[in-house]
Amino acid sequence: MIKNLFFVCFTGLIMLTGCANNAVDRAGDAPRDPYQESGNTINVNNQRAELYNEGNHDKNLRDKSEDFGYVRHQRNPVMGTNSSGDHYAAIDREQLANIISQLSTDVPNVDDVSTLVTDEEVLVVYKTDSKNRNETADQVKKTAISVVPRWYHVYVSDNTKLRKNVENFATLDSDSRNVDRNLDRIITQMLSSPQGRAINAGENANGEKEGGTNNHLDKDNISKTMRK
Repeated sequence: MIKNLFFVCFTGLIMLTGCANNAVDRAGDAPRDPYQESGNTINVNNQRAELYNEGNHDKNLRDKSEDFGYVRHQRNPVMGTNSSGDHYAAIDREQLANIISQLSTDVPNVDDVSTLVTDEEVLVVYKTDSKNRNETADQVKKTAISVVPRWYHVYVSDNTKLRKNVENFATLDSDSRNVDRNLDRIITQMLSSPQGRAINAGENANGEKEGGTNNHLDKDNISKTMRK
């Protein structure tokens, strides 16, 4: 009888331990499934940090990390939902501007960089003592292009007198009155500075395709208009 009672107690203790482990798994402390599903995204690490964020409590962009980054997105994982445009609204333009300015100061002979990021343009004004202005412009431009989504057009200038003009847009947004007209005006001024080489055979130095959104601002087209 005593032996049977001991066996029952021992078995019950093992079962309680197993239940506790399962509870830990369900709590997320030691998940068995590496894929944590949330909304329309399935992430390996399931971290909710902002895109391009400078870091959360333990990590910082300035720290070297050995972690890889992996995210899986589904177009519409839940029937009847449509979140295809949500990721566009998630872009923090001020953080993008911050990263572009920081990275651009790593370009040789470049310092004091100001960057404006709108809904489709990047304007970069920088100070340089480079003897090859076009090559420096090309490096700054490619730095900006490497950070923003591919539909963006990038304009650069080493004319620091335009810095204040760019800074004036800092408090505006896409819905501000006459913002597009004023942006076109400052972009036209920036195009007087070197813009570097063409991106590829189908895009000019600013990433504009022939006949694209701001193609009328292209330096060659402006020259043709002035000659007429």
